[in-house]
Amino acid sequence: MLNKRRSFGLAGVLAGLAAGAVAISGLATPSTVKATPAASTGLRWAPCDDPKNPGAECATLSVPVDWARPDGPKFGLALARRTATGPGERVGSLVFGPGGPGDSGVERVVSGIGRFSPEVRGRFDIVSFDPRGVGRSSPVTCSGELLAKRPSPVMKDQADFDATLVYNARLREDCRTRTGPVFDHLDTGQTVRDLEAIRVALGEPKLTFHGSSYGTMLGGQYAETYPTKIRAMVLESVMDHSVPTTGRLLHDQGAAAQDSFDEFVKWCAGDAGCALSGRDVRAVWKGLLAQAGRGELEHPQKPGTRISSIDLVNMIAFRAFYKPDYAGFAQTLAKMERAAPLPARPTSLSPLPPALPVFCADWRLPVRNHAEYASLVRRMDKVAPDLPYLLPIRGVASCLGSPTANPQHRLQVRGTPPILLANAVHDPATGYPWAVSVARQLGPKGVLLTYEGAGHGTATDGPCMENTVDRYLTDLRVPPRGTRCPAVAS
Repeated sequence: MLNKRRSFGLAGVLAGLAAGAVAISGLATPSTVKATPAASTGLRWAPCDDPKNPGAECATLSVPVDWARPDGPKFGLALARRTATGPGERVGSLVFGPGGPGDSGVERVVSGIGRFSPEVRGRFDIVSFDPRGVGRSSPVTCSGELLAKRPSPVMKDQADFDATLVYNARLREDCRTRTGPVFDHLDTGQTVRDLEAIRVALGEPKLTFHGSSYGTMLGGQYAETYPTKIRAMVLESVMDHSVPTTGRLLHDQGAAAQDSFDEFVKWCAGDAGCALSGRDVRAVWKGLLAQAGRGELEHPQKPGTRISSIDLVNMIAFRAFYKPDYAGFAQTLAKMERAAPLPARPTSLSPLPPALPVFCADWRLPVRNHAEYASLVRRMDKVAPDLPYLLPIRGVASCLGSPTANPQHRLQVRGTPPILLANAVHDPATGYPWAVSVARQLGPKGVLLTYEGAGHGTATDGPCMENTVDRYLTDLRVPPRGTRCPAVAS
């Protein structure tokens, strides 16, 4: 599970990894979705099957595989809730939109909801769900043997590019066959309709919603589609789905990640407690990357196994910036540097997340040939020189050849109540400029709450952030525009 106050997003982009047979590529042909979810007879809640974490209730909501055909085949959408701890003060249900893509909202609720304050837990039933294709909601399933053959994102020539296209097509067909019809309908446009069906089934006249990271795309597009059905909406660590091109997406995410690395270097230079204090941190890091590239570096969390340079960047550094855990990251680097090199040997990459097909369906990222791909890699290396082959470029490689059902667009939102956005100035995955952009797209109704510190998912970082968000959710008190909250120690 993730840190109780963080939600990985794509941003996390793809950083929430999963083991086993999972799908990672492909998506559906575009379709127009116009149907409005019909009223439900209600949900049948029962205790979730998890004796280690009592108190949560689970239910299943039947929804169409394709909302453009509401009378067509259905599948079960998994939900979980924890009822308000102060029933006398209950406001209603708060629906949490998980990040990823690929995070399980059910698991979030079942294993505990510490990311929400006592005030919010006392006043709301906390409800979440596994988005279609995730967890218990008709999960994407693929051949483990085929997944293990995934080509490296380090493509040397056109032949490598062509081989990746062939592999992606083969994997999409395998995943489609094993997953079933829902595989072709995993985009956020479909999930918007699922969210509205959840609101109807809960019996809430209007939706109270908190979306984190990739869940902010869901919230923004829900506001676009059902503006008058919102009571309150928090968008935390904000994705900007208006980014028009592949190059721009990679530039923005590379800049955000590099900014976090720079903040780490700055912290280490000014804190005597840093395990690399007094050292040239970038030189140490560069040496470890080279060692990992030769297959000589031991995985810090898996003794006796090697870690690739790509995983060192994405699974060790990038994840450390989410909390952020600068001290722990420095200790990890110092420990790896002291360790004796392993005999050089090729390394394999960690698997990509189970819901990468959602990303492929939501982003049109055309790359026509190896020359264009190599240009994108060079551009990202220039923007993020300390973090080669960040996960976004790996995501682009895995989506090559995939159709897009829900391509990028600027939000067109009219008729909503005020919507509260929350973002750290130094967010490694959803950079602060994205939050500024989305607030502008929301117009007069978009109110940005700025956290002056670092991290991904900061709505409960310190009393200023927590109290401001709580007052908005519980009492609909909107903070003044330009409100900024000071950083707090991690």
